[in-house]
Amino acid sequence: MSQAYFKCENLHAYYGESYILRGVGFSLGQNELLALLGRNGAGKTTTLRAIAQAQHPSLKQGEVWLNGDPIHKLPTHKAAQRGISLVPEERKIIPGLTVEENLILAQIAPPKGWPLSRIYELFPRLEERKTQMGTTLSGGEQQMLAVARALARDVSLLLLDEPYEGLAPLIVKDIERVLITLKEEGMTIILVEQNAIGALKIADRCVIIETGEVVYDGDPQKILNDEKLRLEYLAI
Repeated sequence: MSQAYFKCENLHAYYGESYILRGVGFSLGQNELLALLGRNGAGKTTTLRAIAQAQHPSLKQGEVWLNGDPIHKLPTHKAAQRGISLVPEERKIIPGLTVEENLILAQIAPPKGWPLSRIYELFPRLEERKTQMGTTLSGGEQQMLAVARALARDVSLLLLDEPYEGLAPLIVKDIERVLITLKEEGMTIILVEQNAIGALKIADRCVIIETGEVVYDGDPQKILNDEKLRLEYLAI
């Protein structure tokens, strides 16, 4: 693996009295795509939120570093300004705004990311629907808009929580194509996905969490090629 561009260390988090993260830590190089996998309730979403500094105040301990900068000391908006962008599972498209207005709004505060022309080149379907209300898009189109809105900011680390959820296979292929393109253009990506096979096929590395602890950190192909490991860690 290339020199670590991102790393998190010793992340611990609670929800009430429930101990969710129990010392999670991993790293990845620049322009790598990491599949963060595990069963439901393993702590994957909590890990993403902790990395983005969007976690509930019950994050008790841990460090997050991006390109040598200590992100764990920053509030959420400052972490975003350093280039960390979380695309949540619920997408959070802003009601009452068109597709293009959703994108323009994301660029109001600096630092700005991709221009609209470049976003539309990657997402031609969004350009076709740029005057349509964002909340009236199909599920797949809303997912595209959520990713595009992240790119409208100056993103270095893209965190995706269940981007394939509820999407038709053809739309999933479109999202996969976009992620591969982003990685090729130098973006670092952490992908949380219940569609483990799909995530493993495009990932450079795989981290599997079980009950808040890392139980695997290595080659995605090893998991793809070993049914016993898939059953042990992912129940697939």
